[in-house]
Formats: sequence, structure tokens, C-alpha cells
Amino acid sequence: MNSNTARPSLILCILLDLIGYASYALPILGEFGDIIWAPISGLIFYRMFGGWRGAFGGLFNFIEEILPGLDFIPSFTIMWVWQRRAAFSKTSVARP
Repeated sequence: MNSNTARPSLILCILLDLIGYASYALPILGEFGDIIWAPISGLIFYRMFGGWRGAFGGLFNFIEEILPGLDFIPSFTIMWVWQRRAAFSKTSVARP
């Protein structure tokens, strides 16, 4: 994602992570919901973050959602922090 495109908000990232956590509310039925949510989540991740980070993150997010017990990883929020940190590092380079 280049600097000219809109970046996802932190609130949206947290909301999407909370949707992923929802399977813990219904332990047995929730895992079946992950079968539906995992590909949707991976696609949303790719579309939100784009590029190689979005592709890798979307694949990671899909695997995290489809495997039982890994829903606690806040993938969207982690990528949001990573992007902000990278953007801050680029803008805070000292100029001679």
C-alpha cells in the first residue's frame, strides 16, 4: 500500500478481530462459523492492506481463523500497528 491510498482505521481492525473472536462465544458451533469466516477474513485482510503484506497477512489470517484455538491472535490490529510503525519510521528519518 503506498502512502497515497487510504489506510484502514484502528476501530475497523479491532472490530474485524472481534468478529474472529466470536467463535469463543459458542465453542462448538463457533468453530463451524470459522469455516465460513476464514476465507472472508483472509480476503478482507488482503483488500484492506494490499501488496505482499496483504497477501501474506491474508493467508496467515485465513490459517489462523480456520485452525481451532488460534482465534485469539489479533491479526488485523497487529498489521495496523506494523503499518503505522513503518510509516512513522519513514517520516521520522533525520535530515542533514
